[in-house]
Amino acid sequence: MQPSRGGCQLMGAIMGSSYESVHHAAAAIARGSASVFAWKGETLEEYWWCTEKALVRGLGGGPDLIVDDGGDVTLLIHEGVKAEEEYNRSGKFPNPNETENAEFRIVLSIIKEGLLVDPKRYIRMRDRLVGVSEETTTGVKRLYRMQANGTLLFPAINVNDSVTKSKFDNLYGCRHSLTDGLMRATDVMIAGKTAVVCGYGDTGKGCAAPLKAAGAHVIVTEIDPICALQALMEGIPVLRLEDVAEADIFLTTTGNKDIVTVSHTKQMKNNAIVCNIGGFDNEMDMLGLETYPGIKRTTIKPQTDRWVFPETNRGIIVLAEGRLMNLGCATKHPSFVMSCSLTNQVIAQLELWKERGTGKYENKVYVLPKHLDEMVAALHLGKLRAKLTKLTPDQAAYINVSVEGPFKPPHYKYYNHRIV
Repeated sequence: MQPSRGGCQLMGAIMGSSYESVHHAAAAIARGSASVFAWKGETLEEYWWCTEKALVRGLGGGPDLIVDDGGDVTLLIHEGVKAEEEYNRSGKFPNPNETENAEFRIVLSIIKEGLLVDPKRYIRMRDRLVGVSEETTTGVKRLYRMQANGTLLFPAINVNDSVTKSKFDNLYGCRHSLTDGLMRATDVMIAGKTAVVCGYGDTGKGCAAPLKAAGAHVIVTEIDPICALQALMEGIPVLRLEDVAEADIFLTTTGNKDIVTVSHTKQMKNNAIVCNIGGFDNEMDMLGLETYPGIKRTTIKPQTDRWVFPETNRGIIVLAEGRLMNLGCATKHPSFVMSCSLTNQVIAQLELWKERGTGKYENKVYVLPKHLDEMVAALHLGKLRAKLTKLTPDQAAYINVSVEGPFKPPHYKYYNHRIV
C-alpha cells in the first residue's frame, strides 16, 4: 500500500492461496480502483506471477507497507534482494534447478527473469518499505526465523499472536468453515465417522470441536505434551498416525511439513478423506502422491480428487489438492470473525506508518500491545448486543489495573474451553 493524504493507494491485491479468491469479491475490489491479481484455481506459476505483479504495480518502485497472509510477499522480496545483491556483486544468476522444491523453483525463475529487466528492483523495494504485518502462523514462523538469522529486512508486526486473531479466527473460524468445506466437497455424513485431527493447537481445537459435535469419533495426533493433555482432558484420544490407518477422515492443522506421507496414505482405508487446513500443501506429501508410479487421479468435482494406488486398487479422496480445504472447497471463515483478524491488520499498518522514521520499530518482529487487542474486541461487542460491566476505581485499584484496561497482563493465557 502507498498511504496518501486521502488514505492509501492499494497497489495490488493478491490472495494468500491459489484457491482463496472469490471472483465477485475480487471484481468489487477492482471496481473500487484497486488492481487485483487473483483468480480462483491459479496454478503455482500463475500465483507467483500475480504476487510479483502486485508488488511492482503503481508508482514509486514498490509498496510502502505490506499486509501479508502466509508470508509469500515477504519471502519474494527477501529472496529477490538476496539474488540482486549476489548478481550485482558477481554477475551470478540464481539457479532454479539447485532446489528440489518445485514451488521455490518458480520463485527463483521469476526473480531470475526480473534481473534481466531491472537488477535493483527488490533492493529499491527494501529501501522503501516501512514494514509488514503478518496474520498467519506459517508466515510468522518465517519472520521469526529471519529475525533469528539476522536477515529480516524491515520491521514486522505479528498479528497472528494477537488474542483477537488466534483465539477467534483460528478457533471459531475453523469451527465454522471446516465442516462447511467438508460437506460441500463430499456430502459425507460426519456422524459415526472416525476423524483424525493432526495437531491440537488453536486451529486443531477449532476443528476437533465441530467434528465431535457432528457425531464423529475424534482422535488427535500431537508432538506437544501440553496440547496432548488438553485433548485428553476434553475426552479426545491422542495416538500416532500410524495407529489410526482405518479412520475415515484425516485433517492436518499443524503448519509443518510431511505430516501425512505417501506411506501413510497407502495404509488408509478405501475412500478415506484427506485434507489440510493448517498451512501449505506440503503438510501432505502431494508431490510424492503425484509422482507415485502408476497412481491414477480422478477428479470427482472441482477440488475433490480420488487418487488410486495401483497395488491395492484402493483410493483416497484429497480435497483442494492438499491446500487449504476451507478455501478450495468453501468460502473460508465468516466475515465477522475475519473482521477481528483484519482489524488487527489495520491497526498494525497504522502503527507502522505513524512511527515510520522514529526508530521505534527496528528490523524485528513485534506483537501488538494488550490494550490494542482489547480495543479490537471492544469494537466487535456491539454487533453481538453485549454490554460491558464497568470497574469502579476501588475495584480497579484492588486488582491493580486501570479502569480503562488493559485488564490482563501480557502473559495471560486465554484458553477456550468447550464441551461437546
